[in-house]
Amino acid sequence: MNIPALREASRTALTACQDRMTALSHSLHAEPELAYEEHRSARKIADELERGGFDVTRGVAGLPTAFTATAGSGDLVIGVCAEYDALPGIGHACGHNVNGASATAAALALAPVADELGVTVKLLGTPAEESGGGKVEMLGAGLFDDVAAAMMVHAAPRDGVGMSSLAISSWRVAYAGRTAHAAVMPHEGVNAADAMMIAQVAISAYRQQMPPGGIVHGIVTSGGEAANVIPGRTTADYDCRAETADALRALQDRVRACFEAGALATGAELTLDAVGNDYADLRQDTAMTELYRNAVSDLGRTLAPHDASMRAGSTDMGNVSHVVPTIHPMIGYDCGDATMHNPEFTRFGTSPGADRAVLDGGLAMAWTAIGLATDEHHRSSLMARLTKRRAGEAACL
Repeated sequence: MNIPALREASRTALTACQDRMTALSHSLHAEPELAYEEHRSARKIADELERGGFDVTRGVAGLPTAFTATAGSGDLVIGVCAEYDALPGIGHACGHNVNGASATAAALALAPVADELGVTVKLLGTPAEESGGGKVEMLGAGLFDDVAAAMMVHAAPRDGVGMSSLAISSWRVAYAGRTAHAAVMPHEGVNAADAMMIAQVAISAYRQQMPPGGIVHGIVTSGGEAANVIPGRTTADYDCRAETADALRALQDRVRACFEAGALATGAELTLDAVGNDYADLRQDTAMTELYRNAVSDLGRTLAPHDASMRAGSTDMGNVSHVVPTIHPMIGYDCGDATMHNPEFTRFGTSPGADRAVLDGGLAMAWTAIGLATDEHHRSSLMARLTKRRAGEAACL
């Protein structure tokens, strides 16, 4: 196959729709929507793909704001993940408008060469990355079962490849005690606030023995109504993070024991509920990473030196990476001193640099897919891994 010609064909396809892709990014940015509520955002992306000739299925995996869109009919299925949820109060402070638009750009750039490459381009509209984990639910529903390689790019203050991320779980904690007058009959009360305090002290004491990479952080969301009333109920939101999914499970056991200690010491009743899905650590495929590195460098972008200690927060793309060969590089643009999950970062989401990130990220992913499809070693390796995965899944039935 003539790889330069295939690259140029994909560039031409993207150039033809580049104004629509940057307008899509701006439109997502202007109407931020929270996890599982991204109805307008999902519709905007799905409509663009339908306009581009993709076969779109909406409301997949039982999620109204999840969808798939496919073009081509090759045996090598390339999955491109689109994210489009925002953060409460600060909109697209994580740049998911860029993420969603760049994924759309990649799919539209690949579609015209899909049959020549022998690939099926499959864009997966994945809601609720910020809270909940739509990709985890889509994995469970089998929507990645045919995907041989998965990719996305994520907005960031600078370009980077090969980063990992922390596994994470989120909990909603509540203690139910018994209210009583704090001066007249405190002995009749069961102090739910004391239960929370004891748990927090236990967690703080545990931090000295916490394995490297383990992080516990949270906030008390309610702790009583009046100083002269023994609090009958307290609530908190807590996250646990660890370097691997296995380490996360061990950390969860210890932190759960800290919350149980609060209940045991005070007599309050503990309720500990998971919020959304646990996220696994991110494992990036080395061969795919190098193809992306070459592609983005050919577009004139400068990659930050790889730092094995650098972690990209936590993401449900980690769960995908435990099943499917995956990349999750960062696509950078100038945002001053702003950092992600900061209102200042939101302000740069429709800047010229962000618009370039949409287009460069989309084209770099398309060129990465071309590299995978045209290199016999990469292609056969991906297909062999897919066959092995399917055999393992069948054995579990």
